[in-house]
Amino acid sequence: MRARRRAVACALLTLASTNAALAAASPAACHGTIYLTFDTGSQSQAEFIAGVLRKHAIRATFFLANEKTVRGDWSLDPSWAPFWKRLAAEGHAFGAHTFDHVYWQRDLADGKMVVKPQFGAQAGRKLTWDARQYCDELKLVDARFAELTGRHLDPLFRAPGGHTSPNVLAAARACGYAHVGWAKAGFSGDETPSETYPNAMLLKRALDNLKDGDIFMAHLGIWSRKDPWAPADLEPLIEGLEQKGFCFATIPQHPAYK
Repeated sequence: MRARRRAVACALLTLASTNAALAAASPAACHGTIYLTFDTGSQSQAEFIAGVLRKHAIRATFFLANEKTVRGDWSLDPSWAPFWKRLAAEGHAFGAHTFDHVYWQRDLADGKMVVKPQFGAQAGRKLTWDARQYCDELKLVDARFAELTGRHLDPLFRAPGGHTSPNVLAAARACGYAHVGWAKAGFSGDETPSETYPNAMLLKRALDNLKDGDIFMAHLGIWSRKDPWAPADLEPLIEGLEQKGFCFATIPQHPAYK
């Protein structure tokens, strides 16, 4: 009888310890949530970033355009299918970044706009688009992503440079896409010159200023930055935010996008 009581007590203690561990790991134990997002770019840091997120069991949101990569191919070529498939299988979220990384220039009458693609057959040219053409540009990303991964994008988009307008937002809304910007403190600075904005400065700025609900933005590689941001800052940023009690989630879990 005494041995049985000891066994029961031991089992209850184990259960209590397990429940405590689960509670500590649950979102309810977080003091806030940060939403990590990554735009395509040169893709030089793509595998590194994916590995860090995997190591920390963090799900992020990726915004995809068909950009030229350091491999000499394009980020939405079939050669990148294994990369995107694995991220999709791991539970990350995905949005459009316009297929040819199309920058908005200015609004015109009747919902039209002047835009300038960075890549593709019309690269560098100023074009006049209507709302349907802008929607088609977003849907093209979705169609290619579905070909590569077997799943569709989430109903989200991010305009290159974050540059939007009433006409851009209305066009995207008409085909079901909500725009996702980023918090002021969420600008990683990975596009800036590393000589002027060293990684240590960018890391401190983010850790000092990010707050609950903030959306953080970085790229999967930037051609121009000499000292890449991600290898120096991504893991210290995650660990620093975790030490402050922050958890991480994808944009579809953000209160503004549910």
